[in-house]
Amino acid sequence: MSIQSDYELSERRACRIIPISRSVMRYQPQPRNDMAIITALKMVSEAHPRWGFGKVYQYLHNQGHGWNHKRVYRVYCAMKLNLRIKRRKRLPKRFPTELAEPKIPNQCWSMDFMSDALLSGQRIRTLNIIDDFNREALAIEVDTSLPAQRVVRVLDQIADWHGYPTRIRIDNGPEFISKHLMSWAQDHGVLLDFIQPGQPAQNAYIERFNRTYREEVLDYFLFESLTQVREITQRWISSYNQERPHDALDSMTPAAFRLAAS
Repeated sequence: MSIQSDYELSERRACRIIPISRSVMRYQPQPRNDMAIITALKMVSEAHPRWGFGKVYQYLHNQGHGWNHKRVYRVYCAMKLNLRIKRRKRLPKRFPTELAEPKIPNQCWSMDFMSDALLSGQRIRTLNIIDDFNREALAIEVDTSLPAQRVVRVLDQIADWHGYPTRIRIDNGPEFISKHLMSWAQDHGVLLDFIQPGQPAQNAYIERFNRTYREEVLDYFLFESLTQVREITQRWISSYNQERPHDALDSMTPAAFRLAAS
């Protein structure tokens, strides 16, 4: 401090003249070690490249890391892990009907089909089924063809483990309006809740699930065989149900939310 040496003043008097706190003068910045955060972020981003910062931070928080979210976000940005945001087109205001939220498991399931292709060009289909209560992925059946008989068989397999639902929300696809599914629903006391044609928003839970599955599996990998699709999908289902925090479930995983409600 030059004022001390120039005027031969004590530290206390020099700080009083300026004025400045003696603690400020003596402060020495401590370099912050962020290697633990960098390592954790790198592991999560490599395992789940389509997770944004919110999902990543909630996952680390659920794993027991107590880092402040601002500090984690600073490191996250420095590592350039931010997802590129796709700007949506401006649309006129919509007034959709409210989607009822189930209060207990098995009150309502949702199911829908998706399509993709192998590297050879062969088309494949997936039958996605979730429980609307906790957004849990109950099954994703993968094959080149999924007729109504196959849909019924998958539903019976899920019911052996979870029990039969009260109702299932579906669209008006040919497999869903078939006599096989109608007969199965009548035999087991299941109500088939059909949405209006051209109104996918009325089946919003499964549509949101389909988007996540598309981004994290179907669009992310190049598949050489059906076996590869099934193996990767099964690992993803386990991660989705057991590890992935869900915004609509208070940042809990589907499995943890079901356990907390039991």
